[in-house]
Amino acid sequence: MAMGEWRANAGEWIESRGPRNFIIGLIVFNAILLGLATSDWVMGRFASVLLGLEAVIIAFFTLEILIKLFAWGPRFFKSGWNWFDFLIVAISLVPATGPFTVLRALRILRVLRLLSTVKRLRLLVDALIAAIPSIGWIVFLLGMVFYIYGVMGTELFGDRFPEWFGTLGAAMFTLFQVMTLESWSMGIARPVMAEFSFAWLYFVSFILVTAFTILNLFIGLIVNTMQAAHWEEEDERRATMEAQAHREREEILTLARRADERLTMLEEAIFDRSKHKS
Repeated sequence: MAMGEWRANAGEWIESRGPRNFIIGLIVFNAILLGLATSDWVMGRFASVLLGLEAVIIAFFTLEILIKLFAWGPRFFKSGWNWFDFLIVAISLVPATGPFTVLRALRILRVLRLLSTVKRLRLLVDALIAAIPSIGWIVFLLGMVFYIYGVMGTELFGDRFPEWFGTLGAAMFTLFQVMTLESWSMGIARPVMAEFSFAWLYFVSFILVTAFTILNLFIGLIVNTMQAAHWEEEDERRATMEAQAHREREEILTLARRADERLTMLEEAIFDRSKHKS
């Protein structure tokens, strides 16, 4: 078997359902082990077992990356998701001792490999990434609203409530709390309204603009992007099915032509024999 065939077979095998489900299982199992490793009681009794299992899991992850590198060669690095997997596995191989002790906390990043391994999660992340440019404009709009209301709040309430509105930064942080609707009424709005009766206009208008309008733009944008990604996936699946059906039709037509040619040849042979007999 040629090297090209070996590489093609390796690529098909590592992307098939069995190995892929096995890797998903290892990722989930590794996440459970990392959670158990945070318990002093568990580590005091089963540290060697957990470390051994972790080493085996890292070995399987490394083997998976090596197989993909063998199968695809430089094409492996053309995919951002492959870079993602490669870096996470590379971090896992760095010894978490000495100056690299901080990398022990990064082991949990292996769980993020589910994003690249599970197709549905990968589609969700791709949809969110595709929505980033539009989200950026919404964030810019939200920042403008915060800035306008922050300046207004500092000018109106800064002297009386310096802790909340004494500076522009403090005012914008206070407005962020108001936007989340966390203790905004009794904790902030009503004390301010006790001193400034018109303050309800300030807080109610801010909540209407941010919590009920701009934040809903985020939701609507993400939903539309995910729906577009779903339609794109359906179009690709439909195109794949149509291409497969086209290939099957071509194969049927080819077989029919061959059968017709053989039938014609058989008829001609029978005709020639009957002619010679006569």
